[in-house]
Amino acid sequence: MELRTAASPKDVKHYTTDRLREEFLVDDLFKVGETKLLYSHIDRIIIGSVVPLSPIKLTAGEELRAKYFLERRELGVINIGGAGTITVDGVDYKVDYKEGMYLGMGTKEVVFASENPENPAKFYLNSAPAHKAYPTVLIKPEGEGSDNVIIVKDENKVELGSLEESNHRVICKYILPGQVESCQLVMGMTQLKPGSVWNTMSCHTHDRRMEVYLYFDMKENDFVMHYMGEPQETRHLVMRNQQAVISPSWSIHAGSGSRAYTFIWGMVGENQEFTDMDHVSNQELK
Repeated sequence: MELRTAASPKDVKHYTTDRLREEFLVDDLFKVGETKLLYSHIDRIIIGSVVPLSPIKLTAGEELRAKYFLERRELGVINIGGAGTITVDGVDYKVDYKEGMYLGMGTKEVVFASENPENPAKFYLNSAPAHKAYPTVLIKPEGEGSDNVIIVKDENKVELGSLEESNHRVICKYILPGQVESCQLVMGMTQLKPGSVWNTMSCHTHDRRMEVYLYFDMKENDFVMHYMGEPQETRHLVMRNQQAVISPSWSIHAGSGSRAYTFIWGMVGENQEFTDMDHVSNQELK
């Protein structure tokens, strides 16, 4: 498990491109047949991926000093690859493309598998410290629900922006209060419509929680300019397909791409109110 410490905005304004990427870019996710985990001291989030050819068990590692990974944690998962299965304490859940799961604190055994190793699942993980056990559920953007299958509610599929403003997009909220309960993790996906390239504009910060973006649905030559930093001291990172970026609470987080793309956002911290943002007008940016 890779460890990264927090960074001060006073220091970040002096970073070179290489240093900025070293601190905030996660560029080696989704290695075939492997698990990748990164522990950030920013709100203690763990970012990770599992691409199983044969079944892979999630383990705590020495860094957590825990008997098992979810002894004191909760976990959100979204699959951006082929169909797969997550086995949770002996119960199998089939997780298709863009479907997700929430796994509660106290879950002892988690095993990831692909339905077809020639088109393996790509499980993207966000994990946060937890204080209470909430039910484990499979999350589907559409379909039919059951006792352990949650369908994203219509009010949590939000269409925003316009083609004229280059930001026509659909926000699909997976894990949040009132739909899938968690201790602090909030997670979802935003998909830009063809012809739109801007996300999260006008931009914002939220001192009460940090955020991680995973950009995907991009071709080899595509890229996203991810904007970060304090509103008056902005910086940027060039993001490629299936790369993630850590966004501290003091930083804006917005992007513009060479073409339409999709990204998964995950938030942990002080509260779970999706609308709790400190908006920054375009005129304030520097």
